[in-house]
Amino acid sequence: MSPRGVAIPDLRERLFDAAERVVARDGAAALTSRAVTHEAGCAKGVLHTHFTGLDEFVADLVLDRFARASTLAAALPARAGTGTVADNLMAVASAVLSLDPGVVGLAVTRPAASRRIREAWRAGAPGFDVVQASVDGYLREERRLGRVGTGVDPQSVALALVGTLHHLLMTDGVDAPDARDRVERLVRALVAVPVP
Repeated sequence: MSPRGVAIPDLRERLFDAAERVVARDGAAALTSRAVTHEAGCAKGVLHTHFTGLDEFVADLVLDRFARASTLAAALPARAGTGTVADNLMAVASAVLSLDPGVVGLAVTRPAASRRIREAWRAGAPGFDVVQASVDGYLREERRLGRVGTGVDPQSVALALVGTLHHLLMTDGVDAPDARDRVERLVRALVAVPVP
């Protein structure tokens, strides 16, 4: 336990990691400010010192995790011409799928958290839009390089991939079949139009 009044390095990340562990181990219903601070080894009130409440905390956790995935996605167009197209797309898909479905589901079931996330996305916070634009830009460049067939529609592939990721994050439970396998089959099908 951190001593009272002593600054905790990387506190937000420590609390976010703790929340993900609580949800993964005990389910979304177990996520309370006390459970998070106990898991993080912090004083009980520290979460409320830095967040107005659990809804803001959950929203900020989801926004933070989407920002991470979006950062990886934003670098995707620069990878054109390297590796395989499917592997590059799967790296981004895996980053999005690494978001804990329990945490994402929790954000959806908490109206104040959900509203805060939607408002942040409308204001420009990175989310699914960044991933979709990056996949689109990447595939356009790969098509220009001749590594993707001219019959591949980058905008439609990007929408299909992001729509699938959204669906899997919002509907898959802990016992669902491996989402990465399903997404990999989708990616291979979407970019399988032969190069002329």
